[in-house]
Order: sequence, then structure tokens, then C-alpha cells
Amino acid sequence: MISFKSFFLVFTLLAAWALSSLAQDGSPDHPSSSEVTKPEKVEPRDLDVEPPPAPLPAASFDAVVDRVIEREHFFLTQVRKQHPLIETYIQNTRKDEELGEVPSSDRYFLGRLDLSNGTRDDSFLGQPGFGSRFLSKLTTFYSLKFLPLGFAQMVILDSDFERQYYDFRFVRREFMGEVRCIVIDVQPKPHAGNGRFVGRIWVEDRDYNIVRFNGTYAPRPRYSYYLHFDSWRLNLRPGVWLPAYVYSQETDLKYRGSQTLSFKAQTRLWGYDLQRLARNEEFTQILVDEPESVRDQSQSTEDAAPVQAQRLWQRQAEENTLERLEKIGLLAPPGEVDKVLETVVNNLEVTNNLDVQPEVRCRVLLTSPLESFTIGHTIVVSRGMVDVLPDEASLAMVLAHELGHLVLGHEIDTKFAFNDKLFFPDDQTFDRLGFGHSSEEEEAADKKALGFLQNSPYKDKLSNAGLFLRALQERAPELKSLIRPHLGDRVGSKNSVRMADLLISAPKLDERRVDQIAALPLGGRVKLDPWSNKIELIKTKPVALMSPREKMPFEVTPFFPYLTRLKENPATPQKAALTGRVE
Repeated sequence: MISFKSFFLVFTLLAAWALSSLAQDGSPDHPSSSEVTKPEKVEPRDLDVEPPPAPLPAASFDAVVDRVIEREHFFLTQVRKQHPLIETYIQNTRKDEELGEVPSSDRYFLGRLDLSNGTRDDSFLGQPGFGSRFLSKLTTFYSLKFLPLGFAQMVILDSDFERQYYDFRFVRREFMGEVRCIVIDVQPKPHAGNGRFVGRIWVEDRDYNIVRFNGTYAPRPRYSYYLHFDSWRLNLRPGVWLPAYVYSQETDLKYRGSQTLSFKAQTRLWGYDLQRLARNEEFTQILVDEPESVRDQSQSTEDAAPVQAQRLWQRQAEENTLERLEKIGLLAPPGEVDKVLETVVNNLEVTNNLDVQPEVRCRVLLTSPLESFTIGHTIVVSRGMVDVLPDEASLAMVLAHELGHLVLGHEIDTKFAFNDKLFFPDDQTFDRLGFGHSSEEEEAADKKALGFLQNSPYKDKLSNAGLFLRALQERAPELKSLIRPHLGDRVGSKNSVRMADLLISAPKLDERRVDQIAALPLGGRVKLDPWSNKIELIKTKPVALMSPREKMPFEVTPFFPYLTRLKENPATPQKAALTGRVE
């Protein structure tokens, strides 16, 4: 791991998104370079304010550049109001003659991005921040040993993006998904200063927002290293594109003479709209119902019996905890992926004649590290775990283990039925909450789960689940951060894995066999909406692998989202509604 020192000028302004909408009309394939009048500057507006009337379309390449710069200035003034979660997972790599670049070690960072005035360290993992020394406008989540500016800066093109500092060259027009873009090469002028962006930008040709930029910063100071990155923005609100993904990679960065840095990293941002959870909107909306439509929704007209009361108390602790995790942005709201997981759980329950009460629910933790755990009668599986599992039998193995905990009565700590127990800062979540079990409870859950699986529809495919565990055990020494849980129990390590009896029937792991898929790369199954935190399963056609290098189990890969424009489809209200504060 490199120990970097940073002596360069740090950005002092912040990036934000333009809100005004600029109309676009037909224009020539290659814009001319004739001089035009720079459009009148529009004052920044809040994200929820109706954008001003659109000006006339750009008639030349110079006009396009002026529009791009102006829109980026809106970005610089608006994004400081946003405080999304930001996660970076890094894999240092080494060269393998047959498999190409494979992980040699890894690092993980999670925090809340803070681009407001002043500096706070909102790392969820207790990482020592260096923002107070180097980044006056970015909350620091990354160790100085790896990067001087941190991956968080890669969501910003340049905090002082001006024509006087850059040369622009038109390349072509290109579709990124459904969005037609103008591709422009950008290079800093001589003596423009350190830390200027050099690379390529993609500008959507309706409002002239930058939707992707790919390159690095230059020139670098003598004792610092700028890294290459590919930064993507998504259209999350009408006319507004916000940072969502960053992929970074180096394969031959020389430092300290003969040493070489090789790594690849994924950065994800989400949780932009945490202040507008559905419950809050329901609370501030008064629905006017017809009198005859009002009914008592309770299922019982009697007081709860002692057993029922205990179950309700446990359920209250469960609901309080789930609600807190969702408000922080760590837990996805209920959705279609949960139903897929619950279908697998139902298969296990039906074939084993189980009647678990209250009913078992499933939710998805939005982080990359591989973990699963129970919160009361809710099974929680991380997004990273869902991503890398190769098939339904492997998913059933994970869920059966957690179902074993439920059947054995390994319940949540009911102190969380008192909601004040959850009144703590977001960045203390991993310190205040924990749903792990003792080794004895883990062993008992394994034994119970094996019985469930032997009676289930997955009994003939358990060798695939065992192969996944074997691959996990094989990669564990290099992927310590990926397999380190933050709320639950460890899935495996070099010396032991959960559900170890499944290894007996598993075939020998052969990473060089193209037809043996033990685990998938990260990011291949779950798609996350950074605005609402809603998730869905990615629907892609199967891709035939050409070599073992394309298997990439548990590995980081680049991002290539299919860009679309957000369509406004306001739903017609079914009932009269009066919006206001409920007293």
C-alpha cells in the first residue's frame, strides 16, 4: 500500500447541478467554431423549483462550451445541499498469467458525502479523516495511505471550471443509452495550475449537462499522484443529473522508483432523497375519505394474550430498527427484490412444514460487503451478497441459515422496542447496532439449515452452493474487507466457512474452467436508484465467456449504465388531498 503525501492546491469551491432547462434543436453533426455571444447567466435555483424558460439552442461549438461551463457552475452551487452516502471498494491487483489481473488485497470505505461549508468526518467505519488538513469542502472517507484527495473528489470535474483554463476539442456525437451526447476532449492550458482535469467529457445535447467524464488531473505535484477515473451521472430529477458511479483503475503507476501500483475500485453514491421517505409524506398529507369507506383495520378486538404480547413487543423492536436503517440510507425500501427472496424462503418453509409466526420477511442492505443476518423475523441480505451468488440454490443456502436462527428462537434484543435507543448519529450505526450470534448459535443454525435444504427443491443443486463456499474460502485471504461484516456474522474465512458440510459434496474448484461458475463479479445482479434507494434485479442477456479471465469471481468491474432521461408522469390522485402540517 502506498503512503501518499499531498502538497497540491485543493479545490475550494463545490460542485452542484444546474436546474434550468435549455432547449435543444437540430444542429449540424460537427459544430462550427464561430464566435457567439455567451448566454445570459441564470441565478442558481433549488432542486425543487421550476426551471426558468429555456434559451435558444446553441448554434456553434463555442456556444456549446459556454453552456456546458454555465451548467457546471450550477452544479458547483447546488450540490452542497446534497448529502448522499458514498461507498468505495478497492481491490489491489496482481498479475496472473492465465487469469489476468486478480485481487491481492482490498480496502473498503463508507460515509456520508458532505460538500457544505466546513469539514466534518462522517465515516461510518471510524476511518481517521484528513479532510481538515487537505480537503476543506469534502468529508473524508479514505485513508491518506492510498489517495491524497480521496475517491469522493472524483464526482467533481473541476471546482473552477472556466474557459480560460482549458482547451476544448469536438470529437463526435455518440449515444450513451438513449441519450445523445456531444463528446469533447478537454485539456488544461499551459500554466493553468495543478489539479486540472484532463480527459474526455460527454455532454447530453438537450440541456448541455455533463453526464460522464473520463480521465485524471494534471499536472501532478512532485510528491503526489493523481489517479485515473471514469465518473458517471444519472438523470435523477427533471433536468438534474447527479453523481452515481465512479470507476477508478491503475495498472502501471510507478512510484518510489521501481514500485508499481495496480488496483481497481468502484465508488457508488445513493440516498439523495432520504428526507422524503414515504412515511414522512404520508404524515404531512391529509386524505379526505368518504365516511362509509372508513373501517377499523385491526385484526383483533381483544387484548393480546401473553405470547401474542411478547411477539408484538419483539415486532416493535424489529420495526423500529428497520425504520432507522432505512432512514439512514443503509436499507433499501421494500420492493420486488424482497419478494424474490421471500419466495425462496417460502419454498423452504413449505417443504419443511414450517409455520413461522410472525411471518418471515426479507430486506436488502445496500452495501457491498458480503453479510446476512436477522432482525427479529426479517432476514437481511447485503446487496454485495446478492450480486455474487451464482444461482438460486446458493441463495437458498444463505436464507436457510438465517431461517435456522429464527426457528431456533435467536431473537433481536428487545431494547429497541424503546425507540430512544435508536437516537444516535448516523455515523455511529455500526458501533451501536449489531446482530451477530455466538459460535454455538451459528453452529446450531448451520445444522438446522442443512436439514431445511435436504427437504427443499434445492437438494439436488447443493453442490453449487458448496462450490460458492469453496471459492469464498479460496479468495478470503485477499478479500478481507469484502467478507468483513459490519452488522451481522462473518460468512467465511480462510480457515472456516458457514455451512461447511456443503463443502463435502462440492466439486474441486478450478478457476481455469470457463464452464465452472463459482461466484459472480460485484454489481451484476442488483440495480440501485440513487435518488429513492429502490432496487431491482438487472435484466441482461447471458454472455458467453471466452476465457477464464472473464469469470472474475468477487471482483470489481467498470460501470457502463444505460443512460435515460427521467420522464415526468404525475399520477392522478385517487382521493382529494390537502397537503399541510398535521397538528
